[in-house]
Amino acid sequence: MKLTLAFITMLFSISLLAQDISELDRRNGFKEIRLGVHIDSIKGTEFKKDIIERKEFPASIYETAHPDYMKIGEVAVKKISIKTYKGLIYEIDVATGKDPNVMRGLEKLYGKATYSIRTESYYWKGENLSLVYKGHRKELKLTYRSGPIISLMYEDKGKKVEAVADDF
Repeated sequence: MKLTLAFITMLFSISLLAQDISELDRRNGFKEIRLGVHIDSIKGTEFKKDIIERKEFPASIYETAHPDYMKIGEVAVKKISIKTYKGLIYEIDVATGKDPNVMRGLEKLYGKATYSIRTESYYWKGENLSLVYKGHRKELKLTYRSGPIISLMYEDKGKKVEAVADDF
């Protein structure tokens, strides 16, 4: 009886310590930069250029170097690039120096990452967003992507096609 109680107590305490992917959805972005919010709500953003995303969607790229966003613990952030569709943030790219503590921190927050052999990167996938961790020669890149905004892009494309079809 005592052994069973001790085992149940141990399992319960381990489950409390382990984080899961719901934390990724709860945070919904990097620091105060949230996916799905309007770009005007982000401190220190600077417009860089307009682009065509995935060869069909008009989007814009912004960058920020606001001091509130330029450190992850002791790791310096080199660059933060933000992509928007109709002013709404759908992708955040964060480039940092190479430091193993970044991956350790992410796994502590979100649990064990899944490795993709095809893209040679690690990723976490929540209900509304995904986070990709990819190491390059001298830096790490974290990419947060919003599923709902990307879906909105495809819905808008479908509406344009329907409008053209109705003209016939």
